[in-house]
Amino acid sequence: MSELCFDAVTVRYDRHTAVDAVSLTVPPGTVVGLVGESGSGKSTLARAAVGLVEPTSGSITLGGAAMPRRGRRPVQMVFQDPYSSLDPRMSIGDSVAEAMPKEGDTRTREGRREEVRRLLDLVHLGSADPGDLPGRLSGGQRQRVALARALAGRPDVVIADEITSALDVSIQGAVLNLVRELQQELGLSILFISHNLAVVRYVASRVAVMRSGRIVEEGTTTQVLEQPEHAYTRALLDAVPGRNPR
Repeated sequence: MSELCFDAVTVRYDRHTAVDAVSLTVPPGTVVGLVGESGSGKSTLARAAVGLVEPTSGSITLGGAAMPRRGRRPVQMVFQDPYSSLDPRMSIGDSVAEAMPKEGDTRTREGRREEVRRLLDLVHLGSADPGDLPGRLSGGQRQRVALARALAGRPDVVIADEITSALDVSIQGAVLNLVRELQQELGLSILFISHNLAVVRYVASRVAVMRSGRIVEEGTTTQVLEQPEHAYTRALLDAVPGRNPR
């Protein structure tokens, strides 16, 4: 696993600066939470990491090297909406297989089938039929397929962008438990994006707080969420239901 590093990354759309000189590191085998309100620039930063957005300035490196533009994508992303992230005309098995590198055991059709079965089992969908279309699955099941597809690319880093916010509360916990399990079992590096501080507290060991395109506070989860230094972080914490206001 390699370290993902954002170095003074800026992303502008016309006159709007969505990400403003952000520097952030995701160490190997670590879950880093990125929190902030909607529109703070979190998702734009994530999209820049996977090549969906071109930074205006700054650099994004993995293990000290620039991101490859072709071949294996070492940073994979799981998107917020499980209903639009999967092709409704493609079976879940084909969706997962499509993300696999055409090398080693996955060069052959049978090798890809076996890897699909292994990955579906890894995300607790071992009983699912790889030939099923996404329309037969619940939102939580689709998000598990999206996780399996991300892992199929054998990434160094997984970016999880608000992956529980579109799910029923009753199944959010199961998906979060799965993320923790996968991280521990596979030693994944994860950039976990959320506006939900309770969720970030549960999965992340480090937290960065983003506001108006900038990182305003960063540190260990305990440090940031128990002893926040920035007024914006304190305001986010005070807005959590059931928490005593400062």
